[in-house]
Amino acid sequence: MTSPLAHALVQARTHPAALNRLRERIGLTTEAARRAGGYLAAAPYRPIAPSADAVAALDIFRRPLQSEPIPARDVLAELDVFGSPATVNQGVGRYFGYVNGGVEPAAAAAAILAGAWDQNVAMPGQSPVGAVLDEVAAGWIVDLLGLPSDAVATFTTGATLANFTAIVAARDALLARAGWSVEEHGLTGAPAIRVIAGAEVHASVLKSLRMAGLGPGIIERVPVDATGAIDADAFPTDTDALTLVLLQAGNVTSGSSDPFARIIPGVRERGGWVHVDGAFGLWAAASPTRKHLVKGVELADSWATDAHKWLNAPYDLGVVIVREREDLYRAMAITAPYLATADERPLLHLGPHMSQRARGVETWALLTARGRTGIAQLIDDSCDRASQFADLLRAAGVEVLARPVLNQVPVAFGEAPGEPGDDKVTDAVIVAIQAEGTLWAGASTWKGQRILRLSISDAATTSDDIDASAVAIVESWKAVLARPQRSTG
Repeated sequence: MTSPLAHALVQARTHPAALNRLRERIGLTTEAARRAGGYLAAAPYRPIAPSADAVAALDIFRRPLQSEPIPARDVLAELDVFGSPATVNQGVGRYFGYVNGGVEPAAAAAAILAGAWDQNVAMPGQSPVGAVLDEVAAGWIVDLLGLPSDAVATFTTGATLANFTAIVAARDALLARAGWSVEEHGLTGAPAIRVIAGAEVHASVLKSLRMAGLGPGIIERVPVDATGAIDADAFPTDTDALTLVLLQAGNVTSGSSDPFARIIPGVRERGGWVHVDGAFGLWAAASPTRKHLVKGVELADSWATDAHKWLNAPYDLGVVIVREREDLYRAMAITAPYLATADERPLLHLGPHMSQRARGVETWALLTARGRTGIAQLIDDSCDRASQFADLLRAAGVEVLARPVLNQVPVAFGEAPGEPGDDKVTDAVIVAIQAEGTLWAGASTWKGQRILRLSISDAATTSDDIDASAVAIVESWKAVLARPQRSTG
């Protein structure tokens, strides 16, 4: 027999006011899904970059906050009418900027469901399903990457925060081994940590060092080869137990990786800590045909990567992995009476976040939908498309500055086909490419030269996309060269 108290609780949970809010949410969710479907249906017919008029129309959002409420359905309509045309069209396979991935359909759908759940996964008791999916998905990633089975992984907003988390764990572990407690004494008066990295260490690692109180100015820069990978013969052999070494899987321009197998064993034997920044390149380990490119990466102490790049998870989703759980826990645990828990995996003790969304939901969904072979195929396809891009552009006389190792293609444009890249010509071609609309890719500077950087990391990108994009690039180049009274001097 149901007790009166249980009946009262049921009635309390179904109060008319709460039901009305739920009905409004249901209606708005349905309307949002309809509008989202319309946006996606129109995507193949839009240029990659928004028009100048669409960007100018965003001024409608720049207004004082009104006094009275506006119906939520009207708010949603305004977002769609003025916001949707001003988005960058990333989901059609021809966006090659910043190593931005697309979105796996299963992950996109799971994110909608997770939004309805609205779970805070700081502690397992707050979201049993969020805790389980986080644990499973994180464990699968460790396994896919061939990292130590007892390493602990947790999700962050992206690789920058993952790098930061790992660097703080490394800092605290190295100092703890030297008898210094950062938790108790802070950094003032602490033993100095020696930091070593390659000459082309990524900017996100430098930012992470700065946030961790280890200024980038103290880094010892090791010379690199023509692809940006560390020259192992130039790497210091006198590292010690207060040394932090920062390596990378996937140079942001060339895609090449540091020689892990030659560097890591000696550093760890002498008591140092090795961290690998693998925002996109670490995923080579998930491909049987590419994992040799990151040979030895599993020997490190910590790793950072992104799921929202090559794995094609929705933004934002990074992953930090640390070999020893104790080292991560020491750096990230928080103590408060109301946060006491006996759970094995409270996420607020494994990363900088306390309250956090359930990032494991969409990660679990995309990994489940693709499986091991699907993830490997995603990596291999992107690498094949990069090689196709390089071959087509080289055949047209474009200067390809590095043979594709993974999914990066750096190119430059000269005064004529077959001539070396000229900075002003290259910049002009990039502007023309971005305005033309077939594709989008960004500018960079590599080894003192201006380049167009093509990053292929969207699962939607096909061979036809590469063909069409290569034609658009070459035609934009021709148009720049044909301009009257053009001066590049």
